[in-house]
Amino acid sequence: MARASARHILVATEEQCSDLKSKIAGGASFEDLAKEHSQCPSGQRGGALGEFGRGQMVPEFDTVVFSAPVNEVQGPVKTQFGYHLLEVTARSE
Repeated sequence: MARASARHILVATEEQCSDLKSKIAGGASFEDLAKEHSQCPSGQRGGALGEFGRGQMVPEFDTVVFSAPVNEVQGPVKTQFGYHLLEVTARSE
């Protein structure tokens, strides 16, 4: 069964999500931005979600986590919770 580890930043607007993605592309730390801006409790851990399997996250999240390249920031990804930047940190098939 496929497993993945990922981290994310959850914010309320697509605009804020895109702005944070630009900052990361410019060299800002994903972990620091998660601690400062994420509305998810995982933000205090730099956005780290730990390891999980398919179907344990909302479908939009699952699709990205199990298809996107590892160590590449994806997003904005819209879910019922808001807008996410996602980074898959590890994945095994």
